[in-house]
Amino acid sequence: MDELDYEQIVALHHENLYRFAFSLAGNADDAAELTQETYVRLLTKGRQLRDRTRVKTWLFTTLYRIFANWRRQATRFPQLEIVSVENELPSIIPEIADELDGESVMETALELEEHFRAPLVLYYLQSLTYREIAQVLDLPIGTVMSRLSRGKDILRNRMARRRVRGNTPKANIISPQQFIRSGGP
Repeated sequence: MDELDYEQIVALHHENLYRFAFSLAGNADDAAELTQETYVRLLTKGRQLRDRTRVKTWLFTTLYRIFANWRRQATRFPQLEIVSVENELPSIIPEIADELDGESVMETALELEEHFRAPLVLYYLQSLTYREIAQVLDLPIGTVMSRLSRGKDILRNRMARRRVRGNTPKANIISPQQFIRSGGP
């Protein structure tokens, strides 16, 4: 699609396309974003359009599909107000998080059971993917994901308890490399 065709298409269909986007989105910002994304797709995929007489249908279909995809994502990943999900937030308050240091996290991690500690170390310190961790530990990928999730929860809870007890020692600093070489406690 050359530049002249693109400009003609935009001039011809922009107003109606925007109105359709506004009717779907219900606000000007999202309508403008939908319209703009539709034009981006026209620029990147417009050459796939074989029959130029169907460009209007293609534009409206594309815009609707973009909108439908946004809705699916909004359903899967809703944006919630913090007040409505306060009870689901981690037990570590900001003041505690500011005082956490790598040393106390590492010491607490060393106290974890090996089947939780190993995936955590491989993921966070060695930057391995879930699949790579599964291969290294000879585990199904679902088990790796479960142990990572559970291990993080246990670590978070133990860190919170440690902070409440005032048990955040500052001696015996251990680096991630020492942690890995030591194989834990």
